Amino acid sequence: MSDLRVVHLSAADVSLVVTQRGDELPAIVHWGALLEVSDDDLRTLAAMDCRPGLSADSDVPYRPSVLPEHSRGWFGRPGLSVHRGGRAWSPRFRAAPLLVAGEPVPTGATSLGAASITAEASDEWAGIGVTLEIDLTAAGLLRTRVGVRNLGTVADDVDVVEAVPALPVPLRASEILDFSGRWAHERIPQRHPVVRGTHARVSRRGRTGLDATTVLALGVPGFAADTGETWLCHVGFSGDHEHAVERTDGFLAFRGGELLLPGEVRLKAGDEYVTPWIFGAYGDGWDAASARFHAYLREHNRAGDRPRPVTLNVWEAVYFDQDAATLIELAEQGAALGVERFVLDDGWFRGRRDDRSGLGDWEPDPVAWPDGLRPLADRVRSLGMEFGLWVEPEMINEDSDLARAHPDWILRARDTLPARYRFQQVLDLTNPDAYAHIRDRLDALITEIGVSYLKWDHNRDLVDAGHPASGAPAVHDQTIAVYRLLDELRDRHPGLEIESCASGGGRVDLGILERTDRIHPSDSHDPVDRFYILGWTGLLVPPEMMGSHVASAVSSTTGRTSTLAYRCAVAFLGHFGIEWDIRELSGDEREVLSTWIARWRRHRDLISTGRAVSGSSHLGGPSLRGVVSRTRDEAIYAVVTPATSADAMAHIRLPGLDPRRRYRLTASAPESLGPPWQVPAWLGEATRDGADHGGAPVLSGAALGVVGLDFPVFHPERAAILYVEAVS
Repeated sequence: MSDLRVVHLSAADVSLVVTQRGDELPAIVHWGALLEVSDDDLRTLAAMDCRPGLSADSDVPYRPSVLPEHSRGWFGRPGLSVHRGGRAWSPRFRAAPLLVAGEPVPTGATSLGAASITAEASDEWAGIGVTLEIDLTAAGLLRTRVGVRNLGTVADDVDVVEAVPALPVPLRASEILDFSGRWAHERIPQRHPVVRGTHARVSRRGRTGLDATTVLALGVPGFAADTGETWLCHVGFSGDHEHAVERTDGFLAFRGGELLLPGEVRLKAGDEYVTPWIFGAYGDGWDAASARFHAYLREHNRAGDRPRPVTLNVWEAVYFDQDAATLIELAEQGAALGVERFVLDDGWFRGRRDDRSGLGDWEPDPVAWPDGLRPLADRVRSLGMEFGLWVEPEMINEDSDLARAHPDWILRARDTLPARYRFQQVLDLTNPDAYAHIRDRLDALITEIGVSYLKWDHNRDLVDAGHPASGAPAVHDQTIAVYRLLDELRDRHPGLEIESCASGGGRVDLGILERTDRIHPSDSHDPVDRFYILGWTGLLVPPEMMGSHVASAVSSTTGRTSTLAYRCAVAFLGHFGIEWDIRELSGDEREVLSTWIARWRRHRDLISTGRAVSGSSHLGGPSLRGVVSRTRDEAIYAVVTPATSADAMAHIRLPGLDPRRRYRLTASAPESLGPPWQVPAWLGEATRDGADHGGAPVLSGAALGVVGLDFPVFHPERAAILYVEAVS
């Protein structure tokens, strides 16, 4: 066809084929495995439309575009829902020729590497324009977003109801894996078949949500960590949003975008609304797909610019009961263990004795800290550690000086305030005065105290979150204001690091992770639960950006008791830290913990740069998380035993190694798995931490990755760290 444009982008074993017929919006013909085909094949494949459709003058085939249009005969969910006071609700766009790097794409087939495609289109009758961006990154990650403009040629504002691009996948992807959860139990997997219609996961919480799916996976039946075509999809936005799968007649696609409240985006003449980025990652197994997200974050985030410091957070050590002597003692003991960052958590600011008061009054409490926080921060730095501080800038207690002075700075949809949650309300950061006040207080704290790290919390969902003056919904504007606040603080303080914490893992998305340096995956440090929370969160987030702390033997959230070796091993493949009253440590515990800290510091570069892998364990068998270096010359694995098993011994395979190379295997604390008679010979011979390689077994990558090794599972809830290093 003379009016058909075909653009084939390829990078990192992924191909994306985008077509444009005449002046239509672009459609995705193929997104998945690398294509090695001729331009003639591409043109033929792209022209094979058979779906009935409509045009202005006759029946023509219609391939649903990335933004499917009802006006062209698409009876599924429209890509763009807009109206002008009830009119212009079914736009029909005419697009200019596709642009790649700003240059028009000629008719025929064009093959390129990683690149960005742009489509400009408009409906002059409706007075609406759109800009559609489609990127394939060098790591093979697909992303798209839409800009919607009021061209100003027609009276009335444009109300944007929703913009949900379509990322089509083959019909053979007939299974869905997504996630739910609650406080302290985030990322609980649920797996089910694709059904006709729409499967939607919606978050109306004003933040990503503790029950949010984070990613939604589509795959061929039985897809797993290391096998089966897998498509991981994600909406990179921290406010209300939706992840959905749509299955209609011969069509399957991921649909996602921001969830807009009624009247939330209303465009006056010349205004534009730009959707968040919608991401997709393809791979053979979800490990390969998630590696593309990790590469993206490592490129766009500065967390990897220097080694991740071992962190001590004092929340579970002192809670709200703070005084200088206690905190200095904790700092001194932390430094002796090898801690490199000390974080003062909630309770340091004016009037804060519990969670009922003080939020918004961001000044050191004069009773607890009569000399301010600078002496503590200076002492922490003199011990060789950085000083960090907990804040919750988006929230306000009604019992605070700020709320009494500015009750009009609290979000509300009506005259009365929303219901309290945790005795707090939401500060209206869309108000320029409120925004400037919080920005300037945080800026002053960072400068005056010498804060190098903020633990940025967000402990309530947004309910009745309206602009106080009008009652109009404010979630979208509030989210954008938070992004601007984070960006501005980081611009003012280039060395500042920020952790995203939201009742634990309640705000985990690429919108926030492009502006922060790590997340707090969960308020639960129970290692049994934490292992799986870290693993599933790791589908999106690389290990070094997930806070991973060792807490007390008895979990504060579950009451379960765990050994120190188990807690350390589970925390190992992440950003290692401590959240425990280390003053109560016995001499043996102090020695064990300092050994694990030193061990992690030796391996943190590998953890921060390597490729994450996860074994596909069988029911009742051990579970595994690992990191393999980019050159595959070393790897490290955390292996945990199940809660119960009918077997005393199971098999583990170590994925990701080069099958042609040989590796020496060592282990950390193998005796923690049980008495000597239960530890296999290979594990008993694997000397600890590589101190003496004389008896350590050496095996090929093929033997370790395909055949595997016996591993004891007699005792529940035990763990070991396995380290493999290539030998010449």
